Amino acid sequence: MAELGLVLPVLPGKRLTLQAFADALAGERRVEYELSQASVIKESWFLQPTPHGDLLLVHFEAPDPSAVLTALAVSEEPFDVWFREQTLDITGVDLTQPMPGLPERIFHWART
Repeated sequence: MAELGLVLPVLPGKRLTLQAFADALAGERRVEYELSQASVIKESWFLQPTPHGDLLLVHFEAPDPSAVLTALAVSEEPFDVWFREQTLDITGVDLTQPMPGLPERIFHWART
């Protein structure tokens, strides 16, 4: 299992839109989300306020996190298209475009 963490900006004035998006994924669109993210084992989103604006921190685990992002980028399923539109509106990030690179873990600690 592999982990991936992403940090995305939250555009000014989009905090409530982000919360509504998250609420929809946990509520009325949960089944669609679960079908879309079939290979994802678990996922968490965090809202981090900063002096420079809000950030959305996304952490998920999947056998191949890169494949999850690639599939989302090219999918024509109505839910996935909606998900990408929401992400673009809230963060300004177009998930159909290649990212300059995926995050590299530079530190990890776990109690053994």
